[in-house]
Amino acid sequence: MAAGFRIVSPDEAALEAADAVFVCVPTPITQAKDPDLGPVLSAAALVREHLCRGQLVVLQSTTFPGTTAGPFRAELERSGLVAGRDFELAFAPERVNPGDPASATKTVPRLVGGTTSAPTTRAAALLRHINDNVVELSSPDAAELAKLLEIVFRNVNIALVNQLALLCERMGVDVWEVIDAAATKPFGFMRFTPGPGVGGHCIPVDPYYLSWRAREFDFIDRFVELAGDINLAMPRHVVDLVAEALNDRGRALRGASVGILGVAFKPNVRDPRNSPAGEIMAGLRARGASVTYHDPHVTSFCAADGVESASADLSELLAGSDVVVVATPHAAIDWDAVYGRADLVVDTTDSSRGRTVRPRQVLRLGAGWAARP
Repeated sequence: MAAGFRIVSPDEAALEAADAVFVCVPTPITQAKDPDLGPVLSAAALVREHLCRGQLVVLQSTTFPGTTAGPFRAELERSGLVAGRDFELAFAPERVNPGDPASATKTVPRLVGGTTSAPTTRAAALLRHINDNVVELSSPDAAELAKLLEIVFRNVNIALVNQLALLCERMGVDVWEVIDAAATKPFGFMRFTPGPGVGGHCIPVDPYYLSWRAREFDFIDRFVELAGDINLAMPRHVVDLVAEALNDRGRALRGASVGILGVAFKPNVRDPRNSPAGEIMAGLRARGASVTYHDPHVTSFCAADGVESASADLSELLAGSDVVVVATPHAAIDWDAVYGRADLVVDTTDSSRGRTVRPRQVLRLGAGWAARP
């Protein structure tokens, strides 16, 4: 760039030559849903080996409050250099929505909080080369908690509409009609929709970083843990819906052939991490069904039971399935073929909206067999 600002990856330049080092690695959870800082601390160890006086180190990985100023800083300071004296340290979380190009533009504000005011100011000045608006916070802890709040907000509201969907099924009310109606209010309401569960590397994972940290302060975050329980239960509910749909035709789930449409964790992306489709497929197989899937973006998929399979041709899946489950509504799927040829569909995403369907052809999550108004 004209001002001499360049972005390079570690394999393109020695870390010693960098004025600023950004760390953005996965932050997974253990099987017990505790934070796993292994990738973060490994990255810190790599930076530590090349850390120089005057450098700025910025952690971007979503994590619990206290990580940047705590274990991350401690690992860097094993170099003998001290944050705030020899190098500067800050936290500036990513704000990217996979599959949404608009979320990667300069117009999305960035957050930054340093261990002192100096790294906050320096990191903010650097980030303004990338984003138009940079919000400076008082500390890394505040920035870390702000990022977690964004994710927990989504998780809790998804859990709320998932619970409403289950209630609507019992009441014989169409949850999608209810949500559409509520969303006409121009203030005080934000639209969220139910589904087969939550997936990806953020929503099913990051809220547990907050609940784990809260317990260290003798505080139980019931909203976070309850939302997690509700959303984790949705794949099992989808399996029950499949059994209900087959039962309507006098068929048992055991021995049935089930086709899954979409295994990526959200529409129009190739990322299958933590996709609820994995739990749905495993649950169906555990109850005796044979399962195939079609996804135009994911050619091979490993379900939660460890069974790996390849994406089937859509025509073959439709011809060979007793029931089809819509798990991820990719735009690239031929929905005219799906609803024109499938004899029985369990629609978990309202993909049947606006389509002509036959009586009792489609069992919809949150609405039952009810036809759309």
